[in-house]
Formats: sequence, C-alpha cells, structure tokens
Amino acid sequence: MKKKLENRREFLKKVCPTIAFAFFGLSFLEACSSGDDSDNYNPGNDDQNGGSDNNDNNNNPLGYTSSGSVFTIDLNHPNFSNLSSVGGWMNGYSIGLSMLFLRISSDHIQAYTNVCPHQGTQNQWQLIGSNFRCNSHNNTYDSSCETSNSLPCFSTNIDGDNLIVAT
Repeated sequence: MKKKLENRREFLKKVCPTIAFAFFGLSFLEACSSGDDSDNYNPGNDDQNGGSDNNDNNNNPLGYTSSGSVFTIDLNHPNFSNLSSVGGWMNGYSIGLSMLFLRISSDHIQAYTNVCPHQGTQNQWQLIGSNFRCNSHNNTYDSSCETSNSLPCFSTNIDGDNLIVAT
C-alpha cells in the first residue's frame, strides 16, 4: 500500500500542475498540494517543483525551481517574458509564486511580497510609475526597497539566464 501511495504522489507531482492549469485554472492546484500524505515526506528533497532540479523547459513547465526558501527562475522561460525589458513587471501568483517582479535595470530584477502591508490583500497590484498600487484599498508602495513605504523586498541576483530569489 505504501508503494502505491508513493507512486501516486510522484504521478501527481509531475502531472497535476500542468493539467490543472490547462483545464481547471489555479483553484484546482490545491488538490495537488502536499498535505494529508505527510507520512510520505522525503526530508532530503526540498524541491517543490515536481522533482526537477534544472531549468529545462521540458522538465520544468512553470520556469522555476525551489530549494527551501531559494527560487531559481529561468528568465528565458515564456512565463517570465514580461521581465525581458527594463520596466517590465509581473505577478507570479498564477504560476505558484507569491511574489511580484520588476525589472529595474538590464542587470537587476527586484522581487517583492505579493501581500499588501495594509490588510494582507493579494493579487490586486498595478504598477504606476515606480510605485505599486494595491487596487483593493488604493494604497501605494515604493518599489525602491529603501523607504519605510516600500513593499517588502526579497534578495535577488541574476546569474546568467537565471534569477535567484531568496525569500
């Protein structure tokens, strides 16, 4: 029985995100999350992206991998095409990343929390100039990461074609 459960878990890890996005949208992903099968947790594998530890688009349909609190994002992946030019930004929520991204310059992309500091709202963002506005309450937050009115920022580094984000 344990072997069948492990096979089922591996199958769901590999297939479920792609199928869920294609047919049901984001809400279906909850059925594929790790949860009730906690006795199958493998503490040696912190990868949260279906066992892929490389950025090959064939093995990594979402364009990123994670290890603990460090995310490696393939900037050549179509999911991140909005970040190809300075001023481009995106909300990563639709692909499982609770982060906002903004290309500040040719060699710097900043990552921010997707949670509004005012009341915890997510996914209501608009970039106006250099400020993010939460459309839920119209609060604005500086994108500089340097003021008391900045959105909380994560540490980022561009390494070749990869963006490394430490949350």
